[in-house]
Amino acid sequence: MQYPEWIWHNGAIKPWAEATTHVMAHALHYGSSVFEGIRSYRTPQGPAIFRLSDHNRRLFASAKIHEIDIPHTLEQLNAACREVLVRNSLGAAYLRPVAFRGLGGFGLSAETPVDVAVAAWTWGTYLGEGVLETGIDACVSSWQRFAPNTIPAGAKAGGNYLSGQLIAREARRLGFGEGIALASTGLLSEGAGENLFLVFDGVLHTPPSSAALLDGITRHSLIALAREEGLEVVERDLPREYLYLCDELFMCGTAAEITPIRSVDGRQVGSGRPGPVTQRLQALFFGLFDGTTPDRHGWLEHV
Repeated sequence: MQYPEWIWHNGAIKPWAEATTHVMAHALHYGSSVFEGIRSYRTPQGPAIFRLSDHNRRLFASAKIHEIDIPHTLEQLNAACREVLVRNSLGAAYLRPVAFRGLGGFGLSAETPVDVAVAAWTWGTYLGEGVLETGIDACVSSWQRFAPNTIPAGAKAGGNYLSGQLIAREARRLGFGEGIALASTGLLSEGAGENLFLVFDGVLHTPPSSAALLDGITRHSLIALAREEGLEVVERDLPREYLYLCDELFMCGTAAEITPIRSVDGRQVGSGRPGPVTQRLQALFFGLFDGTTPDRHGWLEHV
C-alpha cells in the first residue's frame, strides 16, 4: 500500500510514521475503539466529503455507547478531515477517523487517555475492480451476528468487526466475493461490512436496524433517494431464502458504495446481472458527485 505523507493525530498534523501508540494500549487488547469510514469525491465544484458531519456525529454516538470521551468537538474533527485531504493533496479518497482508549491502565474497566486520529488515503472499489458494473458472488456465512443486548450493533466499534472479519475471511476462503450474515434469529442481517437491499417487483426491501446491523449512512441515503424517485422502500424482517428468490440484490456502504450481487450460495439472483432498480440507484447515488443528481439534502460538504 502507498501510504500518504500526513495524518492528523491528537490535535495536530504530523508525518504518517510518527502517529504511533504503545503496544499496551487498551484498544489493542480489548477492542475499545470507535471509528468511521467516509469518502470524498471529485465534483464539478471541487473535492467534497459525503455526509461528513453525519459520519462524525455517529462517531460521537458510538463513543457515547461505549463511554469513550472524545476530547475534541465535532467541528474540530470535521476540520481535521478537511485538513488531511488538503495536506495530502487528495480529491477522491477514503477517510478514517478513529478514537480509542490508549495507554494508561490495565484491566477491562481501566480509565485511560483517549487518542484520536484521522487518516485519508486513495482507495478504489472495495470489493474489486469492475464489481460495481458486473456484481459479485456472495455466500451466507456460517457465522451469525451477535444477539440483542450483547454487543451493541448500533455502534461502529472496532470490536464489532471481529465478527465482520470472520464472515469476510470465510467468504474469501470459499471463493466468494463477500459473506452475508444472519442475525441470531436466523433472519437476514447484513454483509461483513455492508447493508443489504433486495428487490421484489420493483419494491426495495431491507432488514430493519433491529436485525443486529449497523444503520448505515449509505443505507439511509439510498432510502431517501429511492423514495424521492418514487420507489417504495420496505424495512422488514427477511428470511434467508428470499436471497434466492429476489429479482435483484445489492450491498451498500461507504467502502462498498453500491455493489450488485449476482449469485448467493451458487444460486443466480434474477438475471445474474445488475438489475434496473440497482442501476437506477447507482446512477442517482454517483450522480450526486458529477452533478446529475441534485444535492437536495446538503450531503456534500466541500473541502
